[in-house]
Amino acid sequence: MLKIKVNDKYDYAVEQKNEKLLVNNKDEATDVRQLDESIFHIIRDFRSYNVEVVNFDKESKTAEIKVNGNVYTVTAKDQYDLLLDKLGMSALNSAKVSEVKAPMPGMVLRVFVNEGSQVQKGDNLFVLEAMKMENIIKSPADVTVKTLKIKAGDKVEKGQVLIVF
Repeated sequence: MLKIKVNDKYDYAVEQKNEKLLVNNKDEATDVRQLDESIFHIIRDFRSYNVEVVNFDKESKTAEIKVNGNVYTVTAKDQYDLLLDKLGMSALNSAKVSEVKAPMPGMVLRVFVNEGSQVQKGDNLFVLEAMKMENIIKSPADVTVKTLKIKAGDKVEKGQVLIVF
């Protein structure tokens, strides 16, 4: 079973049993044909719908779909996501990040961000040289840089706070 949320507003319980599509435990007589990799044609209650998957993020199980010209944001949770929610463990994936500390002693070679910079998870923050090796330190989450406590040429110690978000 999937829990589907459309535009963060409408909730649906969807499952497939014996070639039947059940939405909120109601049999939905629906004919679905895939026309292209991301384009579908659906007939439901004698109405025709052209559906295009505009964007799909497999990791977050989120998609933007266009139905007859209208764009909707759809989020899905499977049985495992629901179990994590029930156990209170889904918040572990979205831990709050407030700072970056030096993972090792070394010297800052280059800084890629400034105070006020908006960075995405995985973006380069700075280069730290340690034991003659250059280490690119990346952003652990989507954040805004509040305070930059380093500049190129600074020597840092392990555990020292370098950037505050």
